[in-house]
Amino acid sequence: MNYVAPWWLPDGNAQTIWAALRARRYLGPAPRFCRERWTAPDGDFVDVDWLQEAVPLQSQSQSHKPLLVVFHGLEGSSASHYAQAFADVAARRGWACAVPHFRGCSGEMNLAPRAYHSGDFAEIDWLLRRFASQHAGPVVAAGISLGGNALLRWAGEMGVQAGQVVAAVAAICAPLDLTASGRAIGQGFNRQVYTRMFLKSMVPKALQKLAQHPALFNRDTLLAARDLHAFDDVFTAPVHGFKNADDYWKRASAKPHLGSVAVPALALNALNDPFVPAASLPRTTDVSPSVTLWQPAQGGHVGFPAECFPAHVRAMPEAVADFLAAHL
Repeated sequence: MNYVAPWWLPDGNAQTIWAALRARRYLGPAPRFCRERWTAPDGDFVDVDWLQEAVPLQSQSQSHKPLLVVFHGLEGSSASHYAQAFADVAARRGWACAVPHFRGCSGEMNLAPRAYHSGDFAEIDWLLRRFASQHAGPVVAAGISLGGNALLRWAGEMGVQAGQVVAAVAAICAPLDLTASGRAIGQGFNRQVYTRMFLKSMVPKALQKLAQHPALFNRDTLLAARDLHAFDDVFTAPVHGFKNADDYWKRASAKPHLGSVAVPALALNALNDPFVPAASLPRTTDVSPSVTLWQPAQGGHVGFPAECFPAHVRAMPEAVADFLAAHL
């Protein structure tokens, strides 16, 4: 991807924040979604938003058009700027598009004593296999940030079996080394801005989960958390079967598994991403021949705003869609 940032957005933070808050997400009317609730294997539920413009909900199984599945990032949803941009790109290509919400991210708290995490390849596997089983056309998937790490973690875990489910996958601005990214977001400007933003929604959700399932974790320890490491240590890690935050970050990271990926895969990371240190990114020696690395100098974290004011964020989804389309 050949990306040049606007001169008036000179660094990764500016490119990240402007893209999320001010840039245009679509060219015409806003994408319209219709929601379907799926029952998970553990009896919980997952809400899937289908793009209405591409294929009516009742016709998904009869459509032979490509289906783009978009896995959102930490605390994201189908309303996130990148999800709407990908949906707009899919609609204009005549593709179907779906945004499955991780547990608790659809606007309604899920029921089980769990939430979601960066390495949940079992959840990705169940979702993608269901999409593939009910959709007649080829399936491709794009994961953003946390969703991208989980998607590549799945691809590495599945190996050659992934190709039986999807034609290609792409991870955008994924924290493939969760330890490095966790440390980065816990320092300086990142801690004051991004960490506070995430905890502002994550802590109340965790408290709702505690109300559903008393004694799931220690309430006072959660309320004392001031960074993602502390939050993951008290909530994310133990609730999802990890010893602690360090164990979670190590075992959930996709980077050590990229050598096992056998399906066409793209890993796109800007070198000035404030969340993902450039030194932590994989090199060609870290990945299998199936993995393509795009590492432009600029773009921020899921930013990539266009040069014209007030900018739009469709250039990145278009480039990613081109990669996915080449493998249909």
